[in-house]
Amino acid sequence: MKLELREPRTPEEFDLYYDLRWRVLRERWTQARDSEKDEHEGEAIHMAAWAGEKLVGVGRVHFNSPEEAQVRYMAVEEGYSDRGIGSLILEALEDRARRAGCGRIVLNARESAVPFYRKHAYELVDQSGTLFGTLLHWRMRKSL
Repeated sequence: MKLELREPRTPEEFDLYYDLRWRVLRERWTQARDSEKDEHEGEAIHMAAWAGEKLVGVGRVHFNSPEEAQVRYMAVEEGYSDRGIGSLILEALEDRARRAGCGRIVLNARESAVPFYRKHAYELVDQSGTLFGTLLHWRMRKSL
């Protein structure tokens, strides 16, 4: 499968991007549309993986400070897991943070995603809460 990794460019591409985030990260927990967005959308770097015309993965990084970036909203379309899509997106986001001068990157991982981030050299910091009453999250970090 040939992938194109790039930022969404058009309003239609952003609609697909946010829809994928909502469907994968919010819908099954009966969260409202627009709950997949936060106050950092405008200044964040958005990354999307395209298989031809189909959007198959997304992720975002924003800057907490000049030294620290935060990854959020990593999601891969159902049926496309375990193909390296999430790894490509994460590596691209880390590269963008590194080029911006950040020395570390942090994230809050769902418990089920901790092994994925550990594979990419993230270390556990502490438990960071429970989302939607059921999804345990862990604070993780990586030096860039």
